[in-house]
This record gives sequence, C-alpha cells and structure tokens, in this order.
Amino acid sequence: MATPMTCSADLAQLFGANTTNATAAASYICDQFSTLDTRFMDTNYAIDSTYLLFSAYLVFAMQLGFAMLCAGSVRAKNTMNIMLTNVLDAAAGGLFYYMFGFAFAYGAPSNGFIGKHFFGLKDVPDASFDYSNFLYQWAFAIAAAGITSGSIAERTQFVAYLIYSSFLTGFVYPIVSHWFWSPDGWASPFKTDNLLFDSGVIDFAGSGVVHMVGGIAGLYGALIEGPRIGRFDQSGRAIALRGHSASLVVLGTFLLWFGWYGFNPGSFNKIAVIYNTGSYYGQWSAVGRTAVTTTLAGCTAALTTLFGKRLLSGHWNVTDVCNGLLGGFAAITGGCSVVDPWAAIICGFVAALVLIGFNKLAEKMKYDDPLEAAQLHGGCGVWGIIFTGLFAREKYVGEVYGGKAGRPHGLFMGGGGKLLGAHIIQILVIFGWVSATMGPLFYGLHKLKLLRISAEDEMAGMDMTRHGGFAYAYDQDESIKHGTPMRKIEPSLST
Repeated sequence: MATPMTCSADLAQLFGANTTNATAAASYICDQFSTLDTRFMDTNYAIDSTYLLFSAYLVFAMQLGFAMLCAGSVRAKNTMNIMLTNVLDAAAGGLFYYMFGFAFAYGAPSNGFIGKHFFGLKDVPDASFDYSNFLYQWAFAIAAAGITSGSIAERTQFVAYLIYSSFLTGFVYPIVSHWFWSPDGWASPFKTDNLLFDSGVIDFAGSGVVHMVGGIAGLYGALIEGPRIGRFDQSGRAIALRGHSASLVVLGTFLLWFGWYGFNPGSFNKIAVIYNTGSYYGQWSAVGRTAVTTTLAGCTAALTTLFGKRLLSGHWNVTDVCNGLLGGFAAITGGCSVVDPWAAIICGFVAALVLIGFNKLAEKMKYDDPLEAAQLHGGCGVWGIIFTGLFAREKYVGEVYGGKAGRPHGLFMGGGGKLLGAHIIQILVIFGWVSATMGPLFYGLHKLKLLRISAEDEMAGMDMTRHGGFAYAYDQDESIKHGTPMRKIEPSLST
C-alpha cells in the first residue's frame, strides 16, 4: 500500500480544481485506508498467535496421553509412580525451560551451537518471539522428557527422574533444537546463507529433534539400569511383563493422536500466510495437508502392525497396534509438511516394520523397555529422518522453507542426494550428542546408587514402598491376580 503522503497527493490530483478541499478529502480517505491496513495487520498477528496457542494446548494435552499410556503399560503396583513422573516432567521441565532451555534453543543473535539470549524470558516479546512461542516450545521439550520416562519405568529411583528430566529439558534437548530449528543453528534450513549441503535439515516437527533425543536418552537409561526383575528367565528367554490396563493404553493413544494435530500442523507457527494472493491456496492448505499426512501414516502403521503381529504371535493385540500407530506418527513428524499423502502411507508401513524389527532385536539383546520407547521413538524417528530425505517434494519445500529457488529435496522425487546427506549428518550428531550427555549422566547416577531401586522395593512395587500406597484398592483375589502384595482394606471397600 502507498504511504499516506503519496496516497494523498495522488488522490488530490484526481479530485479537480479546488485544491484545498481536494487535499483535505484525499488526506482523510488515505488516513482511513492506513488505519484499516493497520487493523488488518493486528488481526493477522492475533490469528497467528491464537493458532499457535491452540496448538500449544494440544501438544500439552499429549502429557495426559503419555501419562495414561505409561500407566496402562506398567504393572498396577507401579501406577502412582509413573503417573507422578509424568506430572514432574511437565513441572520441572517448565521451570528449567523457562530459566535456560528457551534461551539455549532460540536466543538470538547467537552462534551455530547454542543460543545466548532470552534467559528467564528477558526481552520477550520481541519482533521474533512472543510468549506463545515459549509455551509451544516448552510443550515440545517436556514431550521429549516424557518419552525417556517410559524406557526406565518400574525400576528407577524418584530422584533420578528429577535430575535427568531437568537436565534434558534445560540443556540437552534445547541444544539440538537450536541446531535444526533456530535461524542461527548450524544445520537449520532457515539460515540465509551457508546452508548445510545447500539445504539444511528438514525436520519439521521433530522426528530427530524430539523423538530421537527422547528415545536415545531412554536407551541409555534402560541399558545402564538393566532389565526389570523377571523380564528374562535364567536361560535368557523373554518373559512378558504385561501392563495392567489395555483400557488406559488405548485412552492414552487416542489422546496422543489428538495432540499430534497440534504437534505437527502446529509447527507452522503461523496459519495466515499467503502463497498466492487472492487464491484459495495458502499456508492454511499446507496445514491441512500436514494433518492428513500425519493421519495416514499413523493409520497405515497401525494396520501393518495389526497383521504383522498376528502373523508372528497368532494374536490380535491392541497394545501392539497402539504402539505401531504411535510409531507411524513419530516417523512422519519430520517430513509431514513436505510430502504427499501417498508418501505418508509408505512412511507408516515401513515405520511399523522398523518397530517390529527393533522389538525383536531388543529381546535378543535382553534389552528391557516397558513402553518400547527407544524402539518406537528412536528407531521410527531415524526412519522418519531418512524418509524425508527420500520423499520431500520440491514444491512443498519451497513453500514451507522459502529462500532460494530450487532447494534440494527428496532423492526419490528428483532432488538429488544433498537433503538425504544432510539428514544422515543429523542422525549421527543427535546420536553422538545425546550419547555424550545423557549416557554419562545415567552412568553417574548409577555409580552414586541414585538410579535403580532395590530388588525388594522393585518386587513389592514402588507405589507401596515409595509413594505410600497403591493406586487401586484390592481385595485378596485381585491382589494375587495382579501380582502385588495384599493390603488390608476396610470391609466396606472390598465389594
């Protein structure tokens, strides 16, 4: 739009001979247009901020999904313990991400390794970030911590949860998100120059940044702790220690599914962005496409797991199907915005096979992860990164990431191998970084005897020994059935 001064002068010439009246009329009209333009701009900011806040609320609701999934996947005698850890992931993560994490991740200007501004949200809001950005990114950070808590469930001291969760959300995860999501990050696709392989890493909502980080951290925790008592017999044969509630697993899965619509589509941060002026097609269309690719990947992975596990075990297992569904979501998260819906089906199909394969490998290696978190989030997250390097479409990459024309895109879509090369670098550096940080942390906790509970406490269940009582009231028959010590209850409660 023309400036008010230019607008007034041009319009006055069209009004005719009476210069005084023409200038006044032109000035008035142009002032009204300027006011209207400002209000449109304010409305645009409000729409984008509301969209981001709503997405943040959806991602935060995933914590309830994690809590229900974890609770259903562990034995009844450890229900209160795992629920409490999920609450503290959010609470401790909130404070540490506020004090340090957000600054390390997005504090600009900074170097390529770590952010240096916005500690304690100082100088927020500014032209780049508002409070809604912090809330959204905090929800992502605690999701990574929630992934790790599932890997070490049923045998971990409570103090260890507090230490690793604070360290992960306050330092480890923010550094990774800075590398790949901050405009200053060394591998970010948002850099204006010196892009990694002329591309940067396209990890839109975090197959690597969130899922790999949480999964690999959980891998080290579970490896250093060792398997739960009774998970493998003396000959090394795997013994199923099934969770106590398939109902909670399904409830948690559907809550996570719902929250994923904030996790993936919400990662656009803005919705009122025009691709072609006056066209029905814009960023709102890309948001819808991202929701569709997310849905199709999860659905395909669920069905593939259903029939795959039926062939392997002879059963239709709802828990396995739920994990397969989540594996499909974890895989599509990285490329959800830049692939076609048909490609998302391929992503989900392969993700299910990856999860089944890693679970078989875990059994052979005598690795115990009650939530399959390392296999699901770590393994399927790696596949999602590779998938994006193969199937990212040039048109979508240009729309979502902008910048120079002809950006590298998927190898199978005619884009060459540069994007895939960048993504292989991403896999290696995330694995190296999390190994160098979380591995020593868990090992140090182990040496200090702060990591694993005693065998007696583990057999009795942490709810009774560490949290003052069971989550459920049992009578004698139910207590024996669930494999938990009997607890005396009033006769009026035994019915």
